[in-house]
Amino acid sequence: MSTLREVLQAHVDDGGVPGAVGLIARGDRIETAAVGLAHADGTTPMARDSIFRWASITKPLTAAAVLMLVEDGVFGLHDPIGPWLPELMHPMVVRTPNSPIDEVVPAHRPITVFDLLSSQAGYGWASDFSLPAIQALFGVQPDGRAPHNYPPMDDWLKALAQVPMLAQPGTAWLYDTCSILQGALVTRASGRSLPDFLAERIFEPLGMSDTGFTVPESARDRLTSYYRRSDTGLTLADGPDGQWTTPPPFPLGNGGLAGTADDWLRFARMLLADGATPDGRKLLSANSIRLMTTDHTTPALRTHGDLFLEGQGWGFGSAVDITPIDPWNVPGRYGWVGGSGTSAHLIPSTGTIAILLTQVGMDSPIPDSTMRDFWHYTATFDASA
Repeated sequence: MSTLREVLQAHVDDGGVPGAVGLIARGDRIETAAVGLAHADGTTPMARDSIFRWASITKPLTAAAVLMLVEDGVFGLHDPIGPWLPELMHPMVVRTPNSPIDEVVPAHRPITVFDLLSSQAGYGWASDFSLPAIQALFGVQPDGRAPHNYPPMDDWLKALAQVPMLAQPGTAWLYDTCSILQGALVTRASGRSLPDFLAERIFEPLGMSDTGFTVPESARDRLTSYYRRSDTGLTLADGPDGQWTTPPPFPLGNGGLAGTADDWLRFARMLLADGATPDGRKLLSANSIRLMTTDHTTPALRTHGDLFLEGQGWGFGSAVDITPIDPWNVPGRYGWVGGSGTSAHLIPSTGTIAILLTQVGMDSPIPDSTMRDFWHYTATFDASA
């Protein structure tokens, strides 16, 4: 049987990725592999502590921050977001998904905290990118893998408020935008920046010392280069001296973090421990963890965004497997993928955690062969435990 190193090395050898770090853990049993190079044009070998742009595997950490404010009593799960995000207090919705953006009706009810956490507020990417409201969203929500393309938070919220929602609150699951709004909600409601809140409430208690919205100079030699595919091969999109060297104008809760595989492992272990740190400190209640990792969708809610979910559901901040379509789809498996070539999942029923970090961006919502082969190996790892 192949080892994790052999599985990942095959994708380096065929030119699919310059390098990769894979980590699978179940209790005290851990298998890791760091293969290839940190930079396609260099000689620095990939290492277990190499730092990657996490992209959308940032989302569950942002959701956890919102739930911390719920537990703090700052707002309730079903409270309207208007007091903290007044720009969205009276949103407009296109009359039908296919309607032009000037054919709008008022939202039937306010957007709630639950709507943001479950990605059902009415804003976000749909499977059909040609819909007028989605085309309008492209104008204010650029690629989050280049965070310095965003304006400051207040300016972005004002611009978003001019874009009609695709669906009424609570009637459709749509991808991504709600996680940006979660980060804005944390900032406004806590009175602290999202980086400061996450550092105090999550990173420091869990020992996630390599995670943040910027990479300090002392750790920059471990920051991998990030690439996009082109007709001529891999094109450098961001290097160690790029966008993660200075604070972004708007720290993005949907995908702005960089970090290591072991740091995401620390977060995942907290989720599996019902919100407790290794020393027994409670960061979240067991009920909040249950809410995070429970599917909150229905087939009707998933209709507009099913391209992203591939038959699965959505909790808070990540997908939840509900259909065993592939060998790695275990009902209850929680986690997500990042457009920079990352994935991170945990299986509550077995205690397995699987993290893959690469540095080649995804060109489609459909995961590539590197991820799928890693997930397939994860299934065999779990079966052999």
